[in-house]
Amino acid sequence: MVRLFLLWAIAASTFAIDPAGLAEHAHRRAALRKALPDAIVALAGDGEPDRGGLRAGFFQESNFFYLTGWREPGAMLILTPDAEYFFLPARNQVRERYTGPKIGPEDAGAAQASGFPNIAGAKAFPEKLRELARGRTVYALTKHPSADKVRQALDGQTLQDAALPIARLRMVKSARELSLIQAATDASIAAHRAAWSRIAAGVHEYQLAAAFLHTMLDRGCERPAYAPIVGAGPNAIILHYSANRRRMDAGELLLIDAGAECSAYAADLTRTLPVNGKFTPRQREIYEIVLGAQKAAIAAARPGMKLTGHGEGTLNQIALDYVNRHGKDRNGEKLGKYYLHQLGHHVGLDVHDPADPDMTLQPGMVVTIEPGLYIPEENIGVRIEDMVLITENGVRVLSTALPREPGAVEKAIRR
Repeated sequence: MVRLFLLWAIAASTFAIDPAGLAEHAHRRAALRKALPDAIVALAGDGEPDRGGLRAGFFQESNFFYLTGWREPGAMLILTPDAEYFFLPARNQVRERYTGPKIGPEDAGAAQASGFPNIAGAKAFPEKLRELARGRTVYALTKHPSADKVRQALDGQTLQDAALPIARLRMVKSARELSLIQAATDASIAAHRAAWSRIAAGVHEYQLAAAFLHTMLDRGCERPAYAPIVGAGPNAIILHYSANRRRMDAGELLLIDAGAECSAYAADLTRTLPVNGKFTPRQREIYEIVLGAQKAAIAAARPGMKLTGHGEGTLNQIALDYVNRHGKDRNGEKLGKYYLHQLGHHVGLDVHDPADPDMTLQPGMVVTIEPGLYIPEENIGVRIEDMVLITENGVRVLSTALPREPGAVEKAIRR
């Protein structure tokens, strides 16, 4: 009976055993230990409210997940130059009635499920950390609330921030990660197309957001990678607009910026579309300038370039220069003043994946390229965003299946 209960608990928990994933997480931990050869790394995963989150389920802190693959709350990790220690909270039958069974340190399948041979109860974490940290530098995620557990255990010892060393590892994706990112991108493309099928004058922004979310969830994704941005007319010029309450009207532009999170990996895509199925001449002019800037940046993207910033060797500067060479505003001035944000960001476990700003692009990195122009006096906001993989010789666009040429966009939504 006890054995059957343990098997049920492990099967019903939020964790599923994935041997390939466990091996990859172990490889990442080894790489981090190599990067910090004389230090201790102490990390605590996110906790869970007593009765679970009311608005969303539990999702693990992404750095902790990157290193462990552990999806359950309350776990802790210590890495030393030559060993790894994993700590799990004790089973709590009352809490599990609300949030489901978990794996505890005494469960027979804990080592197999986690990939850690050294598992102890969470209460042992402070003493073990103090023992291992004597005379050594300790790294933790100093800006995350979980670092408080590390600080309390070490009685105020100064901590170094582990965020940047982990970010440097996260920037280059493995083949397995690239497969998961492509799957999230494909689901996002299908969800965008579902939203496009609802575009019509008189429809509300939230109705398109609902179509996106329905399709994304129906394809097995666990949540949106961020709050969907569905902005029509004046809302298209608001960069992170997410109220999604306005009714769209004929003649307006509609900007949809939405991505799915599938198997913990994110996607991020944006398209700008004419509500009535055809761009006005001025809308099309601005759209083609933004598209041209994106194409110029993609054509120049390769290892050794920088994504953001200004000056020679940055893709952002290439896009901005393109904008300033093409088209004018109503006053005959260059359009660069309406280019309000940097060209893109890294994507992975987080939609804005952490990155070392001093590192140039390298093969295996996944970034967005998303120039935009936002002209309030003309009620025109245009952003075009694609997922791009840096390769040995250039790039591969992961989201080519979502139309971006103006004629193809018009055809896709015209009914």
